[in-house]
Amino acid sequence: MNRLLFGTAVMAMAMAYGIPAANASSPPLGLPPVPIPADNPQTPAKIALGNKLFHDARFSSTGTISCASCHADAKAFTDHLPVAEGIHKLKGTRNTPTIINAAYFHLLFWDGREPSLEAQAKDPMVNPVEMGLKNHEPVLKIVRTDPAYQAMFKQVFGVTGNQVTMKQVLMAIASFERNVVSGDSPFDRYVYGGDKKAMSPAAVAGMSIFQNKGRCVDCHTMNTTYATFTDNRFHNLGIGANELGTKKMQQLAMAFLANKAHRKEVDTTVLTNKDMSELGRFAVTGQLNDLGAFKTPILRNVAVTEPYMHNGSLKSLMDVVNFYNNGGVVKKGEKATVFQSGGIRPLGLTEKEKKELVAFLEALTSPQYVKDGPKSPIRSAASR
Repeated sequence: MNRLLFGTAVMAMAMAYGIPAANASSPPLGLPPVPIPADNPQTPAKIALGNKLFHDARFSSTGTISCASCHADAKAFTDHLPVAEGIHKLKGTRNTPTIINAAYFHLLFWDGREPSLEAQAKDPMVNPVEMGLKNHEPVLKIVRTDPAYQAMFKQVFGVTGNQVTMKQVLMAIASFERNVVSGDSPFDRYVYGGDKKAMSPAAVAGMSIFQNKGRCVDCHTMNTTYATFTDNRFHNLGIGANELGTKKMQQLAMAFLANKAHRKEVDTTVLTNKDMSELGRFAVTGQLNDLGAFKTPILRNVAVTEPYMHNGSLKSLMDVVNFYNNGGVVKKGEKATVFQSGGIRPLGLTEKEKKELVAFLEALTSPQYVKDGPKSPIRSAASR
């Protein structure tokens, strides 16, 4: 089936989904104001409640897995595994993204299947390979009866006992996650703070490559007053899709659209079926242009959040640079999928330039994440 015919078939079966947004206050150096939903304002008490919920392993079927099991404070809120591990060491299909600066994403998860941090927080608890609950009732039972939670929910939301709902649980978790932001990196001090000694000469040279010859800035955006290092869009880089091949990707797409259960349970389908996982954003929108496309990650603290890509297949920053330098393939001469996003082509970087580019990426690490994990896991943008 050629791409045009395939696209026509997909469009006949597909349904598109919509998007929301937000706005807020005083951020760290190098970042814009943190978007805060009008119906979920930040308060210190709510953030503290969210922190407790985030770290509570009782919200899993085995009592051993919390949100922090994969998003570990001491590992820059990642797990340093290729793909996440949940209850009984069950493996998912996707790499654990850091929650640092996740507040700046317009859509959540690698495929953007949830519109907010509040919506995102509910899914891992009931995913069979993550926290493994059948439903959210065990969570509610705990927060409605635990004395510490009773006091905290009363203080934050003015509710106790059966008045506590999952909406409030998710709002608190999202508030905590929204508070984990970091800037103030050597890059920020050099560009936005005027400290011309903040970055090494190699990192300065690497920044020029990032903005010019390397064309990294096309997706990992920067501007004159701040840099989020993401365009909040979805791109097919060829990772995963190259290995499956064009024909297999087409077959998977058609099978996904034909199966109502897959479309209804996207969260479960993409995290339990390795091949289906490679559909990327397509599993959410059903649009051909989204086939194999994944969200552009934020590059801040990228040097301490390895491994890389949505499937954790690249171990080091140099592996990532080599992938792009080769034109979107792991090894020179390999064939890229026809669904690979346009504009990806060999960069022609020298060995010296590749090392300089890595030096720049290392200069995006915030001070609290430089060595053995965060000195202070909560970096409040609202309290500055």
